Amino acid sequence: MQAFTTLSGTAVPFGAENVDTDVIIPARFLKTITRTGLGKSAFTVIRQDPGNIFDSERYRGAPILIAGDNFGCGSSREHAPWALADMGFRVVIAPSFADIFSGNAFKNGMLLVVLPQEQIDRLMAVAATDPITVDLENQVVTTDFQDRFAFPIDPFRKHCLVNGLDEIGLTTAMDADIAAHETRLHRERPWIEGAALRG
Repeated sequence: MQAFTTLSGTAVPFGAENVDTDVIIPARFLKTITRTGLGKSAFTVIRQDPGNIFDSERYRGAPILIAGDNFGCGSSREHAPWALADMGFRVVIAPSFADIFSGNAFKNGMLLVVLPQEQIDRLMAVAATDPITVDLENQVVTTDFQDRFAFPIDPFRKHCLVNGLDEIGLTTAMDADIAAHETRLHRERPWIEGAALRG
């Protein structure tokens, strides 16, 4: 997983509330088991409008999405953060997120930033013309206009994102401890290892 510290760039001022996972990536596109290629099918209904914000040249390749309250509600599907990541998003900023979506996004290295609606409104206005910076280490979102909005984050999630650790990375980081445990187990309880080999 790619480490996340600070990101500056264009933000898409989407702002819609109660966007469910079927809006993010409709069920008919869930047949794939890979994480790539889903971006072209993300927000399909919205992108049927030729003037939609996601296909605007101004926001092409933007790494930040600004959304409304209760983003990612609906059914659980890991494809939702996969699709967002395939579009290039590394950060979603909103007043709140659905719990299951939040967990899926975190496991896929995506930072979700929760801010009050008035700060979301301000960032939406700035994003129309200027970049936004998200600093995870200091837990702030800033703009070139001296806006500085602090955001909370679970310390464990912050540690994982800053260090680029997914569940596999967390496990391999404990290689030495695991090896020491296995050596001690072999020495102190050899019958356990023997039973495993017999089984």
